[in-house]
Amino acid sequence: MALKEAGGSLPVPNVQQLASSSNDVPIRYIRPELELERVSSDDEYVQVPVIDMSKLDDGDDDDDVELAKLHSACRDWGFFQVINHGIAEEVILKMKADIEEFFNQPMQVKMESAQLPNGFEGYGQVFVVSKEQKLDWGDMLFIITQPIHGRSMELWPRIPSSFRETLEQYSIELEKLARCLLSFMARNLGLESEKLLTLFNEGLQSMRMNYYPPCEQANKVIGLAPHSDGSGLTLLTQVNEVQGLQIRKDGKWVPIHPIPGAFIVNIGDVLEIMSNGEYKSIEHRAVVNHEKERLSIAAFHSPNAKVVIGPLPEILVKDQKKQAPSYKSISQQDYIKLAGKIKLDGKDKGFIHHMKIQTEEEQ
Repeated sequence: MALKEAGGSLPVPNVQQLASSSNDVPIRYIRPELELERVSSDDEYVQVPVIDMSKLDDGDDDDDVELAKLHSACRDWGFFQVINHGIAEEVILKMKADIEEFFNQPMQVKMESAQLPNGFEGYGQVFVVSKEQKLDWGDMLFIITQPIHGRSMELWPRIPSSFRETLEQYSIELEKLARCLLSFMARNLGLESEKLLTLFNEGLQSMRMNYYPPCEQANKVIGLAPHSDGSGLTLLTQVNEVQGLQIRKDGKWVPIHPIPGAFIVNIGDVLEIMSNGEYKSIEHRAVVNHEKERLSIAAFHSPNAKVVIGPLPEILVKDQKKQAPSYKSISQQDYIKLAGKIKLDGKDKGFIHHMKIQTEEEQ
C-alpha cells in the first residue's frame, strides 16, 4: 500500500518546541468550534467494552460469551480494550521508554528522521495543504513497519540506540495480536476464521507515535482533529498516564480511560466496508492536557495491496440471504487516493460517506 499516492504535506512549526518557548498559542491552532462540542460528564460516563483475550477460544462457555462481547463491541461501539492479550509487559514498557526518549531528544536529533518532501513517513505532521489551514497541537513520528521491504530505514531513529530493535519486536507482537483479533472477528461475521487473515497477509502495518505538549489554552486547541481510521484495525497504547482519547457516541464525545496494560482497539474504515456496515468505524479525536504532555502509539493494520476494498461476497450472502452492498468496491490504489484526497480537502469525517452506495431516498 503506497501511502505516497495520497499526497504530501507542507512543513509546519514544531509544536513541542513552540510550547516550550511561549505560553501564547498562534491563531492557526485556536479552534472556536470546540466550545460548542458536547463531552460526556463523569456522571454520564460509560466505559467502552473490555475483552479478555484469555477467555476467547478456551474451549468452555466463556468462549461463546466473550466472542459475543467482541461482536457487540465491534458492531455497537467500534472501540474496545483488550486485556490478557499475551504481549509481554517488557516489550510494551521498552517501546514506551524508547519513544519517550526519542521525543525528549534535541531538535537536531529528531530532525534526522524528518519527513521528506511529499512524503508521509518520518517526524513532522501530515495533511497540511495551505498556510491558512487549522493545525493540530501535536507532533508525530510515522513509520511503516511491515512488510519489511516497505520500510524506509533511513527514517527510523538511531537515538536511542535500542529504538530500532525495540520497534521491530513491538511490531511483530502487535501483528500477532491483530491477526488473532481478525480471526475471531471473521468467526463472528459468519466467515471462515482464515478469511480475514488471508486478506491481511503481507499487508501494511504502520505506526504513528504521537506527542501532544501541554497547553494553557487546552480547551481551545485539539491534539488530533476528529477522524476515522482509513486502515482495517488499529491497536493503540497510551505511553504515559495522561488521558486524551475521545470517541463520538450518541452525539457526544466520550473519553476513554485506558486500563493499565491494555490495548485500545478500534475498527477502521476498511473493516466497516468489508463487513458491509455491520462493524463500525467510529469518529474519534485527541484532546490536550493543560499541565502535562500526552504520548501514545497507534499501530494501523491494512490488507495487502492486491485486495479489492469492498463488501465481502460471503457477507452479502450470509445465512443464505442475499443483501445489497452498501459500499462501493475499488482497488487498493484508488482507495488510498480517495482517502488522501478527502483528508486533504478537510473532509476526513465524510470518507465512509464517499464509499457508500446511496439509495434513492438518500440521493
